[in-house]
Amino acid sequence: MVIVNDLTEPDMPRSIEASFDAVIVGAGFAGLYMLHRLRGLGLTARVFEQASDVGGTWYWNRYPGARCDAESLAYSFAFSEDLEQEWEWTERYSPQAEILQYAKHVAERFDLLRDIRFGRRVDAATWSESKQRWTITTEQGDKVTGQYCIMATGCLSVPQLPAIEGLESFAGKRYQASQWPHQAVSFKGQRVGIIGTGSSGIQAIPVIARDADHLTVFQRTPNFSVPAKNSLLEQSWVRQFKANYRAHRNNHRRGLGSGFGDLDIEPLTEVQEPILMESLSSEQANAVLQSAWDRGGAFFMGAIGDAMMNETANSFVQKFVHDKIKQVVKDPQTAAALCPDNHPIGTRRICVDIDYFETYNRANVRLLNLRQSPIEQITATGIQTAAEFVELDTLVLATGFDAMTGALLAMDIVGTGGVKLGDAWSEGPKAYLGLSVNGFPNLFTITGPGSPSVLSNMLVSIEQHVDWITDCITYMQDKGFRICTADKMAQKQWVGHVNDVANGTLFPKGGSWYLGANVKGKPRVFMPYAAGVGPYREICDQVVEDGYTGFQFSA
Repeated sequence: MVIVNDLTEPDMPRSIEASFDAVIVGAGFAGLYMLHRLRGLGLTARVFEQASDVGGTWYWNRYPGARCDAESLAYSFAFSEDLEQEWEWTERYSPQAEILQYAKHVAERFDLLRDIRFGRRVDAATWSESKQRWTITTEQGDKVTGQYCIMATGCLSVPQLPAIEGLESFAGKRYQASQWPHQAVSFKGQRVGIIGTGSSGIQAIPVIARDADHLTVFQRTPNFSVPAKNSLLEQSWVRQFKANYRAHRNNHRRGLGSGFGDLDIEPLTEVQEPILMESLSSEQANAVLQSAWDRGGAFFMGAIGDAMMNETANSFVQKFVHDKIKQVVKDPQTAAALCPDNHPIGTRRICVDIDYFETYNRANVRLLNLRQSPIEQITATGIQTAAEFVELDTLVLATGFDAMTGALLAMDIVGTGGVKLGDAWSEGPKAYLGLSVNGFPNLFTITGPGSPSVLSNMLVSIEQHVDWITDCITYMQDKGFRICTADKMAQKQWVGHVNDVANGTLFPKGGSWYLGANVKGKPRVFMPYAAGVGPYREICDQVVEDGYTGFQFSA
């Protein structure tokens, strides 16, 4: 087997560095903005990043077809009006390379690179009760201390390999979607197999199919996907949109939904009441869904406002999408296999695609339904299922992530009394507002479990968390406090509230990585906050207004 990538970092010299006010783990969008805000407070900071450049998930995920499922003009920083006006996006949904270039531009424009150390994988963070500081070490030998330790590790940053017998025996080329090579990859003349039909697979499959001699898609669980309707951005439209950027940004932050944005030229002037299924006839509901389908993108799931709470509404939306799949895919058996029937639509992250279902009409593409014929083993030359052997030259793995907690638990994080985060979270993650964990003073988690995070436009959630943390540190400085930690009872009540909100929706029926269901042995706990970015922001603002209720401070 040849695992193809060029991501191996050179050996880094061991170094003992000075103390900092804050240490940030991760140089994706969260780490970059956190560093910028700390600089604004006059604080010193060190950022450790395991990659060789900035960008986080957009550094690693370079697979064919990789792009954002939030529209470009919404998936971008709002903190600098000059930045948002000067940067020009080319497409409605930005491709990976363009987003990575944007991250590099931000790092250079705000002079952030000098405080980032690349090729450093943090292995431990330990709180000293006597020194009231964190000590952070890396596998490369760095050892630093900081009053604050801020985790900007991302929600989808620890890849999952499938537990399939013989995976390591495959003798052809093997690629992993979330650790894609930096050099160009050609599939010409190749018999390619891809395992996984989540977001990465759904984006990659059409692109690989256009290049490969033959593509076999090994699908265990079909996923719902809606067309992106991607296009080049019309610059006259962009200019008009940017003229109202402040109003648009406010709608992204304060809306009832996920912060993906109102992408009409004229911004909304008031919160629109959701369209409920009970107020519509079948013909009207179909018309509403058709309009959203034609518009394209993840907005589709918000067309019927109670689709995530009302099983009748959800079933109606699900049938609409099933019908669309059957209209597009010519082979009835393949179409039926592509129609998800084991979870309500939207309870697993809805995918946004470009010609995904159309790809199964190609003569060189075949769908293999693993629910009918499971994989038994991978051999040197291909994949053996219960029914047949499929010969392959190349194998692509698009098998997802250990989401939300994977990166945090991969480090040895030790709080007060020598308690490890892994032990504190043995029954599932517990955090207050997704920002702070009881027993781990001055440790902040950007878009951590218990916040909207993966159910939202991540740039909207990242900026809100970074701003909140910055304001909290400012409050501590003004009051002469050195320690901040989440109150145990407040944390317990928040975790209960997160679960109550989730249980009021259909989300728990999805059996997805939102619950950790894709990781063997991981506690089944619904991790993101499902009430929307606007209501969540109001709660966080109220916590501050009430004197940071639920947090304990000391000098």
